[in-house]
Amino acid sequence: MGIEVVVEGLTKSFGKQNIWQDVSLTLPAGEVSVMLGPSGTGKTVFLKSIIGLLKPEQGRVLINGVDMVNSSERDIMETRKLFGLMFQDGALFGSMSLFDNIAFPLREHTRKKESEIRRIVMERIDIVGLLGSEGKLPGEISGGMRKRAGLARALVLDPQIILCDEPDSGLDPVRTAYLSQLLIDLNAQIDATMLIVTHNLDIAATVPDNMGMLFCRNLVTFGPREVLLTSDTPVVSQFLAGRREGPIGMSEEKDAATLAAEQLADTVPPRTGPRTVVPQLEPSPGMPVRQGALRRRERVMAMMGQLPEAARTAILDSYAPAAGGART
Repeated sequence: MGIEVVVEGLTKSFGKQNIWQDVSLTLPAGEVSVMLGPSGTGKTVFLKSIIGLLKPEQGRVLINGVDMVNSSERDIMETRKLFGLMFQDGALFGSMSLFDNIAFPLREHTRKKESEIRRIVMERIDIVGLLGSEGKLPGEISGGMRKRAGLARALVLDPQIILCDEPDSGLDPVRTAYLSQLLIDLNAQIDATMLIVTHNLDIAATVPDNMGMLFCRNLVTFGPREVLLTSDTPVVSQFLAGRREGPIGMSEEKDAATLAAEQLADTVPPRTGPRTVVPQLEPSPGMPVRQGALRRRERVMAMMGQLPEAARTAILDSYAPAAGGART
């Protein structure tokens, strides 16, 4: 089962530029979480801070009692072995076959025999649907296949926490849909805690148990997916609708004068009725039940009294028998 990740009061700057401040959230064990945000809001920096590759100025990231910000380098390095990291571009070595790319962490960090390495690598290649391509070089396959190879490499050390940085970048909508299903199926198989950083609304709407959003150097919200998907917060509504009108500008947040002018022009049509929350993806036929989804249901039902009415309604609708059984 995956491991809970607790983030407390995290603040990160580069020189005088504050990236985000006082970020606090908990990634529940074995559940899938998504962090949204416009480009340039520090989502990748947040991932690197969780795994200890970047050092925030304030705050803690607690994993199994180890603080990935302030603990000794030895403890951080040991805890880092619990992670699998999928980079935007797959980060594959161009001169190595897919097999050797995926085997690299095992050869680098373990003393396993080649026969055992081959068994593990071929299992992971099968999981991501790349059987038959293991002898190819990264330059000989599509971008979607490189993504899946990067995911297979992230899995070879049996991680309990998986971080995916923009897994959809460069993919068309069809390949993105396949990848979304693969991530859900993967969670069903290994019950790892997963955090996906993205600005893809299709992934955001269908994959996660929990969602958060970074904007204007702050965590706007983090919690059950229905809270963000039904939110009337201007920045969330603008982002989910893909509109120009709202706090998000081309380069950064808009100034007060621009926002006031937009409101005066009344260019944003009022939304009527609650926003539709599409069902979360289920594991493919033949896959095990997602244990994280079962835990999530119990956890969310216990916190219903703390949630906005629109989110409560969406949660109850998703769990109603008429919605197709016990959805997650």
